[in-house]
Amino acid sequence: MISPTSFGYVADVLRRETAMLCEPGKEYLVEARLLPLARAAGCADVDTYVNERLRHDAAERAAAVDALTINETSWFRDLAPYQAFSDVILPSLLGARADRRHLDIWSAACSSGQEAYSIAMLLHEQLPAGWTARIHATDVSPSMLERVRTGRYSQVEMNRGMPANRLVRYFTKVGTEWEVDPALRAMITTEKVNLAAPFPGSLQYDFILVRNVLIYFDLDTKRDILRRFRARVANDGFLMLGATETTLDLDDAWVREPAGRAWVHRPRLGAAVSPRTSTTLTPTGA
Repeated sequence: MISPTSFGYVADVLRRETAMLCEPGKEYLVEARLLPLARAAGCADVDTYVNERLRHDAAERAAAVDALTINETSWFRDLAPYQAFSDVILPSLLGARADRRHLDIWSAACSSGQEAYSIAMLLHEQLPAGWTARIHATDVSPSMLERVRTGRYSQVEMNRGMPANRLVRYFTKVGTEWEVDPALRAMITTEKVNLAAPFPGSLQYDFILVRNVLIYFDLDTKRDILRRFRARVANDGFLMLGATETTLDLDDAWVREPAGRAWVHRPRLGAAVSPRTSTTLTPTGA
């Protein structure tokens, strides 16, 4: 098992690069994630890898951070948020955006893309003719973003929440993997974004998903992230966090509202925001 000294060094690197907390008790996770890198580097164990490679090689540290970032995800994860999107959020946005018939959505900390593509399927099925949508999928992990762009998933990954009717409709078997339909990939843009750092660009979004992410940050970082998200959500837009996450007692610029069996956070009226910019895309629809 990784030594306390090596674990402390890795935890410091992860916090410095991503602001994510890696607290004592996670030694097994660090060991499991770094052991393949250690073996690939010709090191006998993780301690040797930390001392001989991570401490002296910036590229190796970047690879280690990539391996350690959390990437747990599944299709239509927890279901209730997606039901809330179909029943509450999307109808509201269709009414509010009737003048421009375009939606901008941000899937933050998107992991390998199942969340972004799940939303893309719902939009493909439910957007009226002539409407467009863009889903900006971001993550701190370059390897995860490459998976989003490739849009290929193993059978094991497909078994985690993908309904059979959507598997048939939106995926093609390529060797041992399933490849998402090009029409859905065309709705997705990707970018490396560290949520603990200033957000790039200035676009405001109609809907932001940043689910099951804040739990990995300390209190001050959570507040800072929520403050910066406030500037990126349109005044009549929506923010969705994980089921155990909330803005309550963290940032009073948000109002928490029920949406079916889920909760959404909406900007409190009167909070200052940046000017909105927009994007023109080819119409999509079912």
